[in-house]
Order: sequence, then C-alpha cells, then structure tokens
Amino acid sequence: MPEGPSVKKFQLLTSPFVGQVVIKVGGSSRKINVNELKALRLQDSQVHGKNLFLAFVAAGGLLGPTAEELALQREACSGASSPAQEEQEQACAPQIGLPEEELQEVPHSRSDAPDAGGPGNWLRVHFGLFGSIRANEFSRANKANKRGDWKDPIPRLVLHFESGGFLVFYNCRMHWCSSPIADPASDILSVEFHRGRALDALRTPNPVCYTLLDQRYFSGLGNIIKNEILYLAKIHPLTQGSLLALSDLERLLDYAIQFSSDWLQSKLHGKGLHPQIYRKEQCPLGHTVMKGTLGPLHGLKRLTWWCPQCQPAVPSGSGDPSLVTK
Repeated sequence: MPEGPSVKKFQLLTSPFVGQVVIKVGGSSRKINVNELKALRLQDSQVHGKNLFLAFVAAGGLLGPTAEELALQREACSGASSPAQEEQEQACAPQIGLPEEELQEVPHSRSDAPDAGGPGNWLRVHFGLFGSIRANEFSRANKANKRGDWKDPIPRLVLHFESGGFLVFYNCRMHWCSSPIADPASDILSVEFHRGRALDALRTPNPVCYTLLDQRYFSGLGNIIKNEILYLAKIHPLTQGSLLALSDLERLLDYAIQFSSDWLQSKLHGKGLHPQIYRKEQCPLGHTVMKGTLGPLHGLKRLTWWCPQCQPAVPSGSGDPSLVTK
C-alpha cells in the first residue's frame, strides 16, 4: 500500500480544494453513502502516517471562496492534474509483483453518515494496494487485466467541486470519524517526530525489520523504506535491536527520516524512485541479493530484500547467527 510520502502527496493534491463546496458526487463506495457528501464544504485536509483525513461541514458553515478566488482555482485546476508518471511511481511504491488486492468494503449504514451541520465530520481514507488520488483526471488502463479486458479502474469516490475541478479516489477504504487519529510524534514525516521514543523502540530485542514497520513508532514507514534504509545502514533485517550500538541505531533513524523526506521531494518534483535493494537481484556493489518473507510469529509477514555481504547477520546472545526464512 502507499507509504507516508505517497499519502502526503495525495494530501497536497486535495489542498487546493479546501474551502470549496462539493456540487456532484460519484463512485462505487459501499462503506459510505457518497450522495451525502453533496453540498458539503471541504473544510480541511490532513495526513497522518498512511491515512488521509478530510473534514466536511455544511456549505454555510464556512465563508466560501470569493469569485476571484474561484477563478484562480479554476485556472489552477485546468493545469493541476496529478503527474502522468504516477503510474511509474506506483510501480515502486506498492508491492509490485504481488497479486493485486482491492480493499473490500462492507455496505454503509445510516449511523456512519456525518451530521452535516456539526463540527468534526472527518472522512478517514486508508489506501490499499495501488490506491491513489487523482486531481482533475481519471486513471486509465495501461494494460489488460487477468481476463484480458482493457477496463479502466473504477473510482471508489469522485468529488466534483464548484471551481470545476474534481478529485478521484481509487482502491481505498473510507469511514467517518469524529476527529483524525493522529500522533505526530510517531509520524516519520512530521516535524514533531519523537526520535527518543523511536530509538527506545529500536533498542528492544526484536528484529529491527519488525520494529521499523510498527506504526506506533514509525507511522508512514512502509516496506520499501524499510528495505532501503536497512541496506543504507548496512544492517541485516533480522538483527536484534538490542545487539546494535546506539550509534548504529542513530544512523538507521537518520536514514529513515532522510529517505522519507527525499522520496517525498522526488514525488513532488515528478521524479520516480530508484531503489538500491528493493526488488533487486544484485546490490549496487554487484553482490547477489537474498529475499525472504519476514515478520513476527503471529503478525504480518512482508517481503524483504538484503545483501548478505553488505548486511551480514549479527550473532544473537547465544552466539548463533540470526535465522533467516527464505
């Protein structure tokens, strides 16, 4: 699924529409009644980790944009479509090569609907594999599906705004909540990210590749970032954090922050990701890369790539090297 930098980019695509009224809706979502978004005003847009939060209020609840502002927004919308290379970026951001998944939704109930006249009506959007947002354009099929059909992706939600622009949401799960579920101290892209708490989490006896994907401490950090920063720090994925020097953990954390920030900037400038280890057969030094499905015993297992020469296994306290499951 899209990681923190991708979701932050999605949030930036929604920002120009904040303050505008939804005049027409569409989409296949069954979790929410999309028609209830019509005539509501988009009040705010926030991103926290891998989740996007959109606040809606009754159209009269806020002062809308002036005629001049709407004209400027229409002009911006005419040339502000999401970059064409998003298809290429999504080929790196989600788990390419794995079976395509669609987030399944259960039918909406009336209790989920917002109170249009009240504050705090937030729509939480969680993206699935290949989930995305497009501004002022629809996604088109670039290859045939498994049945051989050339069918365009079906939007989960489409919001048309008074400026003439629109937002299209694909492969995501949505539900209403009273407020954003957020902890900026755990958000890898937040200025409030708490290094001390993250370091404490990394210093436990758990393998570092497990800890890095724990969203309680590294919200927004996903499988691509995990693989890349472990290679950059020359740390074996199954190394127990308690066996690493504090300086090694500090360096790993520096890479996590810097890589996430650099990836976001690359996305904003229309550049694709060029991984060094993720889904590679050789590392940049020409060594053969190993691949394994790693994760906690009763938790989610994720594909992991590492170079045994650049990222040697660290013996455990008993003297045995970390066990690796291929």
